[in-house]
Amino acid sequence: MAQNLEVKLKKAGVTILGREGVKQADWVLLDACDVIVHLFKPEVREFYGLERMWSASANDESIQVSVD
Repeated sequence: MAQNLEVKLKKAGVTILGREGVKQADWVLLDACDVIVHLFKPEVREFYGLERMWSASANDESIQVSVD
């Protein structure tokens, strides 16, 4: 999937700045300039549970930092 996506992006004129994890293929990252693409095997995606990071409730504590 990563290789196919990379070919299609290159054909569309998108420069691939970097790729990680292609040999292991559990979690592949493609850096396509303005977009970072993450491809996971289902069990790896479940293990890391990235959706939990984006589902913060309104009651979560927030900290504001100011510059003096």
